[in-house]
Amino acid sequence: MNGWHGAILKVDLTTGTSYREVIPPVLLEEYLGGRGLGVRLMREYYWLDPFDPEIPLLFAVGPLCGTPSPTSARLSVVSRSPLTGTIYDCSAGGRFAWRLKAVGVDALFITGRSSQPVVLAITSETVEIIPAAALWGRDIPATVLALKERGSVAAIGPAGENGVLFANIMMGEGNSVGRGGLGAVMGNKNLKAVTVNGQQKTGIADPTLFDNARQDIMRLFKASPVIFGPLGISEFGTPVLVDLMAQRRMAPTENFRKTYFEHSANYSGPAMKAACGATKDGCYGCPIQCKKSSNAGKPLPEYESVSHFGALNNVSDLHSIIAANNLCNELGMDTISAAATLSAWGEIRGAFPSAEEIPELLTGIAVRRGDGELLSRGSRRLTEQLGHPELSMSVKSLELPAYDPRGAYGMALAYCTSNRGGCHLRAYPISHEILRKPVPTDRFSFSGKARIISIAEDTNAAVDSLVACKFAFFGASLEEYAELLTAVTGIPYSPQRLKEIGARIVCTERSYNCANGFSRSDDLLPERFFTEPGSSGDGIVVNPLDRVRFEEELDKYYRIRGLNSAGCFNDAGFIEAQP
Repeated sequence: MNGWHGAILKVDLTTGTSYREVIPPVLLEEYLGGRGLGVRLMREYYWLDPFDPEIPLLFAVGPLCGTPSPTSARLSVVSRSPLTGTIYDCSAGGRFAWRLKAVGVDALFITGRSSQPVVLAITSETVEIIPAAALWGRDIPATVLALKERGSVAAIGPAGENGVLFANIMMGEGNSVGRGGLGAVMGNKNLKAVTVNGQQKTGIADPTLFDNARQDIMRLFKASPVIFGPLGISEFGTPVLVDLMAQRRMAPTENFRKTYFEHSANYSGPAMKAACGATKDGCYGCPIQCKKSSNAGKPLPEYESVSHFGALNNVSDLHSIIAANNLCNELGMDTISAAATLSAWGEIRGAFPSAEEIPELLTGIAVRRGDGELLSRGSRRLTEQLGHPELSMSVKSLELPAYDPRGAYGMALAYCTSNRGGCHLRAYPISHEILRKPVPTDRFSFSGKARIISIAEDTNAAVDSLVACKFAFFGASLEEYAELLTAVTGIPYSPQRLKEIGARIVCTERSYNCANGFSRSDDLLPERFFTEPGSSGDGIVVNPLDRVRFEEELDKYYRIRGLNSAGCFNDAGFIEAQP
């Protein structure tokens, strides 16, 4: 088999046993890997509570991982989110994915709960479950340092150990399985870390076709102004979006009360490079190198983190924002949900947390102490308990990222149709609504957005299952990656076939969510966006969203997907691929 190994490693932490199992080829061909394969493997488990010991925690790589395919050293982690209750996947890049694939498996399937803290150590020949009481309570850097001789490390910090609902899983190189609280699922299993160190190669069916496809992709990368332009993400990282969001008047400010922050230039991409050096860094083998590190070698924050610890909390000091980001990475917490929860709490109490308060609050969240106990539950639960549920800026309990939906109506719809909750990455309409020049006028229109979002969701589900980086598609397209996949696997793939696979994955996720009680009432933005305007200026008027047009476009989306008016499938409306 080329591209895939055709095997899954199953580990039961309750019994301390492990074994390898063959994956039916049809599942690999029709779900690819990563998000798609992980979601399909949840079929017999998706209704379990996220903290049920038998809920799987899945690490799934893709068919391109282990080859020189651009941006392919990635994996998806899949389970059910304790924050949202939705089926959940989250991807990350780095050596961990590469070395897991080199173990000779396409997925790691972890169930059960150990009676004591443990580390799962995997090589091509061995699977060990090692007592780890000495590591319990230690932060991410200390854990990674203690385990680095065993290969690549994926670990949780105190937040995951203590069940913080937005705890993440951190890779040793600084990459994060960031959203949805999958670190809390891992912590509930008493699993402190997973190490992998494989040696097996991934076969390529047609090396000549592969080289040609790879060269095409690299040419497109180099020609893309968004990737390698003078103000591209390779030069300044994702914080280059800070200035763009200010120009578009869609930077979430003070818990989304405003859409413009006058001090945002303090933490823009150029400002960060000038202040910190911001040397190029990135995922293993990636030519884009969008991540940035300081002169001291520490990862610098991404756009979402600088914006939410900045404008969303009315903080303008760059170094305080970087310190908050570093602390979240060390403690093992999602920066977006952490910052958004602080912001909701700040609006309720009438004062946003100051730069000086934030470190202590973040530490309190990780150990669930003082105010941190309530903050650790995320903004929806916090605002409900404090009597102001309308101030949680979330969809399906997932806090919204740093693109105000009043400034891009496709994004507004995408937040609501996203199967995992308020996430920009499911449809990722950034290229269409935000990055185009001249500034697109249809960003303030719902017309045609249902069709655009459904196609984008299908495309991105395929991308997440390959597993490739979305930034690659600022230059390349599914056409080039379909050719690359064909070269690796020897199986003919076209862009259309990949979109059909993506649609199957999206529909599988929605069917799971509907079975777990989700419906149209969950596909809705907070009331603020329909009743309050954003911050108009510079010739841009930011009005509240038109509720009637939003509902009409949501209805169109449901019709395109074959859903009923409740946003779910009828009894015989969806059939999955069978092994």
